[in-house]
Amino acid sequence: MSLHENIKAELKEAMKAKDAVKLRTVRSMLTAFTNELVATGKTPQDWLNDEQTLSMIKRLSKQRKESILQFESNGRPELAEPEKEELVVLESYLPQMMSQEEIRPIAEAKKAELGVEDKAKMGILVGAVMKELAGKADGGDVKIVVESLF
Repeated sequence: MSLHENIKAELKEAMKAKDAVKLRTVRSMLTAFTNELVATGKTPQDWLNDEQTLSMIKRLSKQRKESILQFESNGRPELAEPEKEELVVLESYLPQMMSQEEIRPIAEAKKAELGVEDKAKMGILVGAVMKELAGKADGGDVKIVVESLF
């Protein structure tokens, strides 16, 4: 059973459990999946593969994080709270991301392998590390670690 199918099944579970936060979040995910299917020329009855599903969940998670920042910076914590609750549900579907401490040895090895010595070629190093870690690490964390190497 694909991740998309599992999420659709969890909609029923959330309804039965009367879990409003999970229900709201799962519905928004399924809506985003349907929109993605239609945008790619498929029918809403089709299924996204796991890679596409994870990509959509990451995008939704990023949107929630941005909303939280906007609400909090504008003094609206009551609007940020539901977004935080949804973010917790979304992140439960994502694989665990690597920490900066876990990224550092990989970045140092890539720096030595590529022979990058000056800050001008930092982008090349970030790209190489991101390619190796493909989906296992946040791009912002990789950038911070690579910057700290110079």
